[in-house]
Amino acid sequence: MKLYDLLDNAKCFEQIRQIRWPDGVKCPHCASSDITRQGKDDSQPDRQRYSCKECQRRFDDLTLSVFSGHHKPLKVWVSCLHLMSLNLSNQQIARELDLNVSDVQKMTRQLRQSVYDKRPEVVLSGEVECDEVYEVAGHKGHQEAVKKNVEKDEEKD
Repeated sequence: MKLYDLLDNAKCFEQIRQIRWPDGVKCPHCASSDITRQGKDDSQPDRQRYSCKECQRRFDDLTLSVFSGHHKPLKVWVSCLHLMSLNLSNQQIARELDLNVSDVQKMTRQLRQSVYDKRPEVVLSGEVECDEVYEVAGHKGHQEAVKKNVEKDEEKD
């Protein structure tokens, strides 16, 4: 039995809806909340379809998300995220999810890129301290600089 066999696709979609739209479904194109439900997806019956009354565009639970445009069930993606959080290698994830390593590499790259793209901007304020300092330890390829430093040290003595 594989990890994703333990997950319920309906619960995965429900969780995505709650995270994505905590205050109710909004159009991912224009952010309007004036939407209507348009039935379920034929290939994934737990995936809700919508229509926006404002911009007249159709969308579903995954439109314009990291999960959109893929053929793997949502529970496989959620399982992949979970296994990534355990710091497993792509090969271990592929074995657990019964997928090709190359497919898992594409999935994990896309998931990591999505997290990176959505990271908040770092804003420093108040007093900021830095504990580490990097100093060049050698002068490889810069013999003249070494000679000048030795001459300066000899003049001080």
